[in-house]
Amino acid sequence: MNALSADAAAVAPDRLRITEIFLSLQGESRSIGWPTVFVRLTGCPLRCQYCDTAYAFHGGDWWTFDDILSEVERQGARHVCVTGGEPLAQKRCVGLLSRLCDAGYDVSLETSGALDIGGVDLRVSRVLDIKTPGSAEVHRNLWSNIGLLTPRDQVKFVICSREDYDWAVAKLSEYRLVDRCDVLFSPSFQQVDPRALADWIVADRLPVRFQLQLHKLLWDDAPGR
Repeated sequence: MNALSADAAAVAPDRLRITEIFLSLQGESRSIGWPTVFVRLTGCPLRCQYCDTAYAFHGGDWWTFDDILSEVERQGARHVCVTGGEPLAQKRCVGLLSRLCDAGYDVSLETSGALDIGGVDLRVSRVLDIKTPGSAEVHRNLWSNIGLLTPRDQVKFVICSREDYDWAVAKLSEYRLVDRCDVLFSPSFQQVDPRALADWIVADRLPVRFQLQLHKLLWDDAPGR
């Protein structure tokens, strides 16, 4: 892997600060289980209380788009997930997403929902993580993003309590989310019993997809897995 020096990064027109690029199984979303190359960008303006990637807040190395594409190709998977941190906090991320689509990959973007998704290539599946009150960042939700969603996109709620669940159900109705795209409900790790969340969804006949984080079950959320 060829990380840029700090001096080279200062003049490179197409570069991003990257925490890691690795091959694993997709642990969430409609692509769960597929071998996937993860491109984890550095930096995030949010501080969700359940964050499991705080190591990506700082540091990282500068990479050119060409070197990122070369490393993704070397990993040898069709699915690519651009994640963070908050990848859209680096404005050049939208250029990388288009380059990955142009190269023929099945591309997804994991974003907090706090930043505008309007500039993201429509070939990308945008996984919008709407922040619940229990996240401690509910005030950061950019609700104008909802109007930009297409059937290719996905919305995720991380549920931290019964109160979060009820709040999320109300948002489903208010924004008619299930008419726009797939909606995913996940239990916040070690905060909500997964069986309890499953029972709530079944009892309410809620038209959402329940999901567990596969990577936590397999690898205990180790970085790079």
